[in-house]
Amino acid sequence: MTHNAPSPVLPELTVNHVEFYVADAREQADRLCGQYGFTTVAASGTPDGPGDHFSIALRQGGITLVVTEARSERHPAHAYVEAHGDGVADIALRTRDARAAFDRAVAAGAGPLSPPHRPRDSRAGVTAAIDGIGGIRHTFVQAPDEDTFLLPGFPDLGAAAEDTGTALLDIDHFAVCLGAGRLDAAVAFYGTALGLGLVFEEKINVGSQAMRSQVVQNASGTVTLTLIEPDPTADRGQIDAFLDSHRGDGVQHIAFRTDDVVRTVATLAGRGVEFLTTPGSYYDLLGERLTPDGHSIEELRRLNVLADEDHGGQLFQIFTHSVHPRRTFFLEIIERLGASTFGSSNIKALYEAVEAERAKAGALS
Repeated sequence: MTHNAPSPVLPELTVNHVEFYVADAREQADRLCGQYGFTTVAASGTPDGPGDHFSIALRQGGITLVVTEARSERHPAHAYVEAHGDGVADIALRTRDARAAFDRAVAAGAGPLSPPHRPRDSRAGVTAAIDGIGGIRHTFVQAPDEDTFLLPGFPDLGAAAEDTGTALLDIDHFAVCLGAGRLDAAVAFYGTALGLGLVFEEKINVGSQAMRSQVVQNASGTVTLTLIEPDPTADRGQIDAFLDSHRGDGVQHIAFRTDDVVRTVATLAGRGVEFLTTPGSYYDLLGERLTPDGHSIEELRRLNVLADEDHGGQLFQIFTHSVHPRRTFFLEIIERLGASTFGSSNIKALYEAVEAERAKAGALS
């Protein structure tokens, strides 16, 4: 079900960067550069020297990722990795007024993690941070002007990211898994705290399993969260498995947007990225419900890319195979040709593909 667009509250919010807490920053940076075409643009701390952390900043297109490992038990990455393994710790948001964003969020019930201040390395910027749903941190980043990119903790960013041919443009959305009964409160929180309105919702039934999904988004469409909870009255499935393995709520996947899914997926596969497979019967029936625009059914079949359409146009999407030791994080590649929804017709196929991977890995309880 599609809802009206959210009210224009804090429309200037965009994703500034995403920070992962990891056990080995260099290993993760090497994988993201080698397989996904990111470029290392800066580092903070040293892997073996003094200090409580080591961080590496990576960029590609409009995507900035930071991978941080703890060098001391005092750093929050230590406790995070102990509890959850590697994962998304901070979805940082750029705003024209960090203080106003912070005050609004705290008034809405967000836990204040860091009040608005000017860090020594901020180049005249302002940052603040709140505790979001499921312990996900949201750092507000206010740059000194619209043309300056500010990455807290990295005073000296290197040259612009190289064009490696993978054509990942920006972050389309985040998918967050929540414990049963927590979805409505999460939607309400993000509405009042960040001005993200409910734009889409549905209940997905696959065999004896079921889950609810609601999508919240800001007015300009630059910040989108897909929030998912399992149906406790149905059989346990992949959302329950995530919550058990991750030990709580958390980001299940990030969707990177491209303008040519066939080119991007073929390039990533050539660089060693493994994707989930889709039953051949999916493509046998695909032509009965849509005619793909810009890609042939045979191209989609060859690469296991899924297709769907809504009133606005079409979308193409595929999930990567999880390389996380707990199988609690993976990536999505998505191309939108006018579509604004999230591939409802593909959800069953995607769900079944993930279930097949879980069964193959012996992860079913």
